[in-house]
Amino acid sequence: MPETKMIVNLSNRHIHLSREDIEALFGKGYQLTKTKDLMQPGQFACAETVTIKGPKGQFEGVRILGPERKETQCEILASDVFKLGVPGCPVRESGQLEGSFPFEIIGPKGSVKKEKGLIIAKRHIHFDPESAKRFGVVDKQLVALKVGEERGAILLNVVCRVHPTYAFECHLDFDEGNALGIGSGVTGEIVQV
Repeated sequence: MPETKMIVNLSNRHIHLSREDIEALFGKGYQLTKTKDLMQPGQFACAETVTIKGPKGQFEGVRILGPERKETQCEILASDVFKLGVPGCPVRESGQLEGSFPFEIIGPKGSVKKEKGLIIAKRHIHFDPESAKRFGVVDKQLVALKVGEERGAILLNVVCRVHPTYAFECHLDFDEGNALGIGSGVTGEIVQV
């Protein structure tokens, strides 16, 4: 019988930057400052933050996550769309930026207007191939995930992302965690619906 339980961690709004945008925001040759490693191998939180701006409002202190990406993307919470004024912001997997929302990034040395790159992250589970085999799932498969106690729920459309560089971990965002009354480090369980 396949395994069903995993660790669930929550993520707040954050941004991944390209080399070109790092230099526009912080200056030529600027290198991001790693403050702590994240659970996913090679991923880390940076000391630097930026302001992200939409048509109606902005959020300051948005954490940059490294390493640099080929293309800049910012992952926000569903509740952020009202303050930013981006009601059409799509729910997407990381890296799926076609048709995503435009926004502006403001740093200490300059600002950048992006034609795309603003998304609400789709809830997902990272699997290394061995973990995927143990759970009986394949890349891009959608599963249901039971999380939480008193305010718990079954979340549908949780995408399985399988890659040799991934560490086994489920990611929900702060909105989802708050709705379920949970914090990082709780256990989730794949269930049949």
